[in-house]
Amino acid sequence: MTARIARLEDRAVVAVTGPDARSLMHGLVTQDVLTLVPGEVRFGAFLSPPGRLMWDLFLWGAEDGVRLDVAADRRDALIARLMMHRLRAQVTIAAEATPVFVGWDGMADGFAPDPRLGALGGRRLGEAAATATAEDFAAHRLALGVPDPDHDCGMDRTYPIEANFDLLNGIDFGKGCFVGQETTSRMKRRGTIKTRMLPIGFEGPAPVEGAEVLTAAELRAGQVLTGGPGRAMALLRLDRIDGPLTVDGRPVTVERPDYLD
Repeated sequence: MTARIARLEDRAVVAVTGPDARSLMHGLVTQDVLTLVPGEVRFGAFLSPPGRLMWDLFLWGAEDGVRLDVAADRRDALIARLMMHRLRAQVTIAAEATPVFVGWDGMADGFAPDPRLGALGGRRLGEAAATATAEDFAAHRLALGVPDPDHDCGMDRTYPIEANFDLLNGIDFGKGCFVGQETTSRMKRRGTIKTRMLPIGFEGPAPVEGAEVLTAAELRAGQVLTGGPGRAMALLRLDRIDGPLTVDGRPVTVERPDYLD
């Protein structure tokens, strides 16, 4: 099968280079950066001190440090934050013009496996021949029940475990400290995970973002995030999703992704 390939215009690249590049990033993000080898990609996040998502990151190993695949509209803000943490570290932090591509329905040459879920396909930094659109990939991702942290979480609103980072290889609980680690580790250790992002199915167009998901007793079970016709991502209370649910008077069904089991 020929892979489908799309450019993600909403993603951009930051180069973190220099002798201290890996150690700087390792102490800041949820993922192990010290053992990252050139060409390998890992999924992680930069959190606020209270433990909420600020930026989701794909971290690429490079000979001269690390490349960060981040939300394009918040790349400059990330660079500014990293500069605050740089202090005396021997590190250069700069935007790069490198494009970001994804490939799925077969692994194309030059693509690294998506670290979140094998069925998502692969990612590539650098030019590739597009055969599909970013919207096609969004539909593929949503069909697998994988949230888009940048669009579904916003900035400093959501805990990474609510966005399933712990199930999608986005948090290394065995590494040393990182920003927001205390809250993240406590939620996992104590099992206090009350809400998660899950796809919902329905007939017709997607409800507006923020529309309430209600139980049969009119109790709030969550809210709709992003999506399209027939399916959307929602942030849901796990204790209220087993019975009938509606959004705007329409019945919806929670679709539990395989990786949740």
